[in-house]
Amino acid sequence: MIPDERWLDPGPFLRGVAWLEKGRPVRADPADTARLPWDTGERAVLPIGVRLEFTAAAAARAVEIRYRATVPGSTDALRDLAHGFALWDRSGRVAEVFTEPAAECVVRIGLPPGGGPFTIYPPEARAPLVLGLRGIGGPLAPAPAAPRWVVHGDSITEGWWSTRPAHGWPAVTGRALGWDTVNLGYAGAARGELATAEQLSSLPADALTLAFGTNCWSGVPYSVPLLYETTRTFIDLVRQGHPRTPLLVLSPVLRPDAERTPNRLGATLGALRDAMERAVRERTAAGDDRLVLLPGRDLLDPGHLADGLHPNDEGHRVLGTAVAAALRGAGFAAD
Repeated sequence: MIPDERWLDPGPFLRGVAWLEKGRPVRADPADTARLPWDTGERAVLPIGVRLEFTAAAAARAVEIRYRATVPGSTDALRDLAHGFALWDRSGRVAEVFTEPAAECVVRIGLPPGGGPFTIYPPEARAPLVLGLRGIGGPLAPAPAAPRWVVHGDSITEGWWSTRPAHGWPAVTGRALGWDTVNLGYAGAARGELATAEQLSSLPADALTLAFGTNCWSGVPYSVPLLYETTRTFIDLVRQGHPRTPLLVLSPVLRPDAERTPNRLGATLGALRDAMERAVRERTAAGDDRLVLLPGRDLLDPGHLADGLHPNDEGHRVLGTAVAAALRGAGFAAD
């Protein structure tokens, strides 16, 4: 009997999906984009954290993925950068395959024995749209559903300076916990926008993490009182839709040039961090026993930073491991 190798609808295999717009995963509510800053909307069209998860029959020897991606223009500095697809299982990365930039392409990745579950991380930066997938030699099936963890933050959460999509700290945490990570990290943004809080409030989640604040020092300068009240209000709005959902707040990680340097409103990053942490602690003391604070200042040291701001791969690993430990320690995740 010849195995059925027809193209499968990718929908049941996709993980990390927040919203869909005309079948394409997006990271902001397409019905509510007018209230968002332009930089949030610009980053939200990239499928950061969206991946394929599946199991394979014993006879399956490879998986093929048909996809469409953005083709860089002739002046794009990254125009010759190959599209990388990484295959992971529970033990780590199994394989990595690269294809030349093309508007539409098929990539084949060999599968090891064992059946998975497997995860494939596509080349996020080129906004790939998966059109179909199929098993070669045997059928594939969607991986079992996992707890849905929604994490919101800035470029650090988006994974900047990690060398692969699988190395960003939310991906590290999600794999450690066996959770379905939904990455709502927006580079250059994540300044406590209340429209984003309302979108998070309406988004299904089994657990949530907020990791913003760094861009409140420089991107759009905040004063200490302003960030304190913004943090309180942001959490209030999220709690309207998630009154008992486990919620972890990660305050800004180390940024050496900003720790003691006042911004245009006289606030250092250290003082802004203190304001965020105070807002969280006060809410916890008032009775929110499903809210946990993870202070970010001492999680990384300067050697973990690639550019003085964003973690390198090791920094992302350390940060992701710390978040996983905090979620476990709070009783939000199984050991």
